[in-house]
Order: sequence, then C-alpha cells, then structure tokens
Amino acid sequence: MSTLELAKQLIARRSLTPFDEGCLALIGARLEPLGFKLEMLRYDNVDNLWARRGSNGPVVCFAGHTDVVPTGPVDQWHSDPFTPTLRDGMLFGRGAADMKGSLAAFVTSIERFVAAYPSHAGSIALLLTSDEEGIAVNGTVRVVEVLQMRGEKMDYCIVGEPTSSAKIGDTIKNGRRGSLSGKLTVKGVQGHIAYPHLAKNPIHLAAPAIAELAAMVWDNGNAYFPATTWQISNIHSGTGATNVIPGTVEIEFNLRFSTASTVDELKAKTHAILDQHGLNYELAWSLSGKPYLTPRGDLVDAVGAAIKEVTGIETELSTSGGTSDGRFIADICPQVIEFGPLNATIHKLNECVSVTDLDVLSEIYCRTLVNLLVNKI
Repeated sequence: MSTLELAKQLIARRSLTPFDEGCLALIGARLEPLGFKLEMLRYDNVDNLWARRGSNGPVVCFAGHTDVVPTGPVDQWHSDPFTPTLRDGMLFGRGAADMKGSLAAFVTSIERFVAAYPSHAGSIALLLTSDEEGIAVNGTVRVVEVLQMRGEKMDYCIVGEPTSSAKIGDTIKNGRRGSLSGKLTVKGVQGHIAYPHLAKNPIHLAAPAIAELAAMVWDNGNAYFPATTWQISNIHSGTGATNVIPGTVEIEFNLRFSTASTVDELKAKTHAILDQHGLNYELAWSLSGKPYLTPRGDLVDAVGAAIKEVTGIETELSTSGGTSDGRFIADICPQVIEFGPLNATIHKLNECVSVTDLDVLSEIYCRTLVNLLVNKI
C-alpha cells in the first residue's frame, strides 16, 4: 500500500484530540508482521503506542501523534475534513500535514527498509500518541516516564512535525525553545478614585516593574537560538466601576527561552526585579516545556544527507516555532530532530499535503534509516 493510501485511511478517522479512533491499531497492524513488538499504553482517554523491532542499539525512533485539532467551520472547507480528497495533486483533510502524512511515511519507509535489510543492526522504534494537540499530559510524557523507569533509551529520534517551509526538506528543527509562564498578582489597597491617598493602586505600583521586565535582556541566545523573550498575554484588574481603585492586578506572562538560560535563572531574575520595586505580590509558575537542542552530529548529518540524496536540497537548521513532544523525548534521547512536510496549511481550513511530497518524505525517512543503521554516517 502506498503512503498516499495509508494517509487517506488515517485522515478518514475522526481523531479529534485526545481521541485516537483506531489510528494506532491501523498502524500496529502494519508493523506487527514486520517483527515489531507492540505495547499499547492507555491513560484515561488517551491511547499511546510503543513499538520496537530489535533489542540492540543503536535505537532509531520515529515519534508523532494521531490526534488532530478541531476543524473549524466545516462549511468553509472545500470538502469534508474527514473525507480524504485529492485535488490538483494535493491530499486534503484534517491532519494531512499535521501529522498523518508523516505517520504514513514512517510506516512505508520502515516497510521498505526492513524488506531491503531484514537483518539490520540496531533497533527501530515508534512512539505515537493521541495527546499532543491538547493538554499533552497523558501522551508522550507518560510513555517517556515508563521507558525511564525500565531503563529503556533511544539514541536517535525523528519527530514527524511539519517543518518544511517552501519545499519539502528545506528545514529541519534541531531544537525548540522552552516555555515558562507566570501568573503574577500584585496587591494594593482598594479605595475611592477621588481619594487616592487613602488607597494603593496596584496597577501604578506594578507599572515600573512591568516596564523593566519588558526591557530586560534575559540572555543573548546562542548559535542555534535567538535571545529569550518575555511577553504579557493578559492583564486583569478593576471592579468594572470607573470610580474605584482596584485592590489587585493579575498579570499573566510567558518566557520563551533558549538553552542559554535555565528555569531557575529566569525565575530568580524575575523575583529580583519584583522585589527591587517593593511589591506585595504572589507569583505562580508553570513550566510547559524545557528547551532542547541537538547540535550537528550523527542524526542531523544523517537526515541532512538523506534530504540531499532525495531532493538535492541543502537543508537548514531551525529552532523557531512553539513546542513539540520533542521536549519530553529529549529526556531519554540525546539526539532529537523534527522533520516533516510543508507547514503552510497546518491547523487551517482546507489543510493539505502534496501527494508527491508524501512519497519524497517516505524515501527520506528510509534513507535516514540506511544512513544510521547500515552506512552509519
């Protein structure tokens, strides 16, 4: 079965996050005859699959997710989002690019590789979840915890996120920034707006600290990452009345940070500024993802060489964008990259992927396996 046909079967399953709707069973049925040992791990309403062929190292893992984001207004799609549709050389459907096309390419690349090298060195694994597009608490992070407890590790991992920009293969992600959020409550004294000497306006008190935090140079980044950024997402205060000085102000902010800073350093710098301004405050922190980085080495070279062999393109490395499940996998795998199809239509109406690119992607994944397990680039 071609990559296109498998992608169509996956898209036809209405796997709105966090539900899998049989995608993993479909993939497992293709892997088991190849000699993969399948382990289904279910937590609450989330389905996960850990599949492995071989018992020796090095371990090359493909990682991804079967869940998709909501479709948005169905009447604004040119065809039903869960009816895979071919039009002008493109495959349309929710998840076509993010990331059922990659999942299909994983499977067909492995099938071709195993047929050519049935006694290959090392192991091939897949870590797939139905909880990536949502809150991501019962998916990859839980499977990684299980693997950690068993002492099971990976050497290389390719996450099938859609990373290509203008042409398939032009960009791979060799890292991602971390995401640290804070909910800051600055306390004042509520009072009548005509008698400010009898009150303390927390907005006024917080303003100089906010300005300093916004202007702060947290770090200068490094060769792979831009400098850390601090941004406010929400401010809440007031009673709704126009003649009342509020008693508190709540400020929600986020730090997108690189490997040039640690979580503890960022927290310490924030508290130092707030304390310097003498604020009476409470600050609750939430870390949704640590940064990770895979410098040039075996995995980056192997994927880059495969892309060059198949497309003729010299790929570029990037750490831009949001977070991915790579942040969890990096805890048990020293080399993690993300590579997949074009990302122009992901999460949009009429999401699609090039039919030709599906075959190209499968070939690149297959040649990467050859590079890592046969040629050992």
